[in-house]
Amino acid sequence: MNIQEYLARISYNESHQDADLQTLTVIFQHHIQAIPFENLSMHCGETIELDLQSIYNKIVRKKRGGWCLESNYLLFWALQELGYDICILGGNSYEPAMKTYTSEINHILLKVVIKGNSYIVDAAFGGAYQAWQPLMLISGKDQAQIPGVFRFMEDNGTWYFEKVKRKHYIPEQQSVPFTDTPELGNIRKIYTFTLTPRHINDFQELNAYLQVSPDNILRKKSICSLQTTEGLYALVGWTFTEMKYNYMEDVDLVQITTLTDEEVEKTLKDKFNIVLENKLVPVNVRGLPPNLVDTI
Repeated sequence: MNIQEYLARISYNESHQDADLQTLTVIFQHHIQAIPFENLSMHCGETIELDLQSIYNKIVRKKRGGWCLESNYLLFWALQELGYDICILGGNSYEPAMKTYTSEINHILLKVVIKGNSYIVDAAFGGAYQAWQPLMLISGKDQAQIPGVFRFMEDNGTWYFEKVKRKHYIPEQQSVPFTDTPELGNIRKIYTFTLTPRHINDFQELNAYLQVSPDNILRKKSICSLQTTEGLYALVGWTFTEMKYNYMEDVDLVQITTLTDEEVEKTLKDKFNIVLENKLVPVNVRGLPPNLVDTI
């Protein structure tokens, strides 16, 4: 494994001599705009191995993406190589349909300390809840970014991560209806976490479980999302969504298209730069919110 090869994969060719916030921010933005959040392996008959060499080969050399366990672990390795003070944390994601957080840890995120200040770095939550910059770990402070306003709230050692939702504008000529998950107010809960440091081996059981459990959303939907310079692309099953942030004041533009199987393959290549080795079987189990925009 080679850090220069990783930096080339994310098209980062600036200086990385200083492990400072500015460098971290630019590397982070390159990562989320080059490496999709995706679970396509499990819908191609491929096994996802949670070891660094396998992840490196898949994402860096085969130019694939990965889900949170893969993408954030690769970023953890890269930032360690670049000299950052970094550790792995575990999160419990919010399930809108159940209106509660998961009882077990099901997400990996990173904490970076720079000059005594702690930042949360999470490159792999995907969709419209993906931050575009590291977030200062401070309770109650609104942190405005292009995707929206994010904030942390801390209560007795548990941190709550949330985002202020924007309105969505969907052009009338689109044939696929857009469904939003009704919630109180305009706050979207994302996940909780504590500051207990974790090791990647703490997530091995989760990695295996998510690939076989029929009840989790990653089995019920084939997902690929990528942040762009203006917003994001998301492919869920045969549904392709393009989102542009702040298309109008406090309004995001959402364009939704239903694809054929052939168009799915072409879209993966053209929009996500992904060419799969094995045949994808798109999945989008109905009865669940159909759009990545408000579920992942």
